[in-house]
Amino acid sequence: MEGQVDLDYQQPSKEILELVDVPQAPSVKIDDNGEHMILLYRDAFISIADLCRKELRLAGLRIDPATHTGSRVYYYNNLKIKDLSERNSKIRTVTGLPENPRLANFSWSPDQTKMAFTHTTGSGVEVWVLDIATAAARRLTRANANATLGSVINWFADGESLLVKMVSPEREPLIDTEHVVPTGPNISVATGKKAQNRTYQDLLRNKNDEHNFRQLSLSEIHKVSMDGTSELWSGSDMYGDITFSPDGRYVMVETIQKPFSYLVPYYRFPSKTTIYTSDAAKVETVLQVPLIEDLPKGFMAVREGRRSFQWRSDKPATLVFAMALDGGDPKNEVAYRDELFQLTAPFNGTPVPLLKTINRFYQIQWGNDELAVVHDIWWNNRNMKSYIFNPSDASRDPVILFNRNYQDRYGDPGRFVTRRNVWGNRVLSLKGIKAYLLGNGYSKEGQFPFLDQIDLKTKTVKRLYRSGYTDRLENLNN
Repeated sequence: MEGQVDLDYQQPSKEILELVDVPQAPSVKIDDNGEHMILLYRDAFISIADLCRKELRLAGLRIDPATHTGSRVYYYNNLKIKDLSERNSKIRTVTGLPENPRLANFSWSPDQTKMAFTHTTGSGVEVWVLDIATAAARRLTRANANATLGSVINWFADGESLLVKMVSPEREPLIDTEHVVPTGPNISVATGKKAQNRTYQDLLRNKNDEHNFRQLSLSEIHKVSMDGTSELWSGSDMYGDITFSPDGRYVMVETIQKPFSYLVPYYRFPSKTTIYTSDAAKVETVLQVPLIEDLPKGFMAVREGRRSFQWRSDKPATLVFAMALDGGDPKNEVAYRDELFQLTAPFNGTPVPLLKTINRFYQIQWGNDELAVVHDIWWNNRNMKSYIFNPSDASRDPVILFNRNYQDRYGDPGRFVTRRNVWGNRVLSLKGIKAYLLGNGYSKEGQFPFLDQIDLKTKTVKRLYRSGYTDRLENLNN
């Protein structure tokens, strides 16, 4: 008669293990002056312990309920610093890191002398800070940061404090949905309205899921100083994105609202976007979005009203947003799909129009008062257009710079080179009316990375480097 035998996980032979368990090349983060490079190391595979942790799938998210963070995060486990200003300088290992580090959410301080990041313990998320000069890391908070909805760390302009989402003291115990006895049936109501939706994963299914999503999303916002002291900045709510204005005087805060939905993920739940001063005084609510359970058919469908709020990176405190001109419906034939507007402090005036886009607004890159580049996109035909326009004069028509299929790698003109401005934001690197483009250089003959200079007035392109664009670029603005 055979008995049960307990076996531990086995490892293959040394030769096979060496083939599989190859150390990963580090990720790198370089400061804008090119003086320091941070090397971030991680394992090639997720540990069995991490794979065994409980996961809740709620409102389109996959959450580790014990830590209030994503359950599919790739963590780094070691940091090193290389001094680039000195030839042949040694790589320094960061000291003070916790035992068995699980590091994520890295964020440079405004002056780039420090870097904040999170460490996920078995029971929660801590906020840490790294001093670049000394290569020493230290813990700022207990394991009570809340990374469920992102934007967990945001620096104040002085680089001496952080806005951190903390787990709310109002958080109630979660419901064990696997063992709870239902008190009634799940009921869906059909109104007879025609609507179509994509098939989303991990949606809410019942009131228990609603409860758990709310508890995991509830946060307080705290102002955490570099000495570890913390003060309440804003009370409990379901905070989404949090972003400072470029000059640091204002903070744009998104909150998720009820009612929740069983048909769409959390980012289509009702939401409110409010502007505060850096001292937490309310300035203006600039956006209130209802529940969006149905949209017109098509990937390019959007809701009506203001959307895509963002700070203008070349101004101290100016908001930019888009509005659909086609009712948000791709099947409507119109000359222009979207229009962009800007709104200056105190954000309660009449928005100023900037330009209209033929396709759906995608991205904007600011240069200066008289020059910016906006990109639009249309999924149906894979078209992308890039326009040059004057942000100070809406009467001047934008000029199409590129009109291309965004899947055409051979025809990719490259991405604009940017620089860090006085507020620490990325803006176009310009020399008069000339800009620079870095490209991967895919071609029939092979891959030849390049650096081009483009005259934004004549649209003429001059090739500066090919297959060697890694040369230092600090003199491009001279």
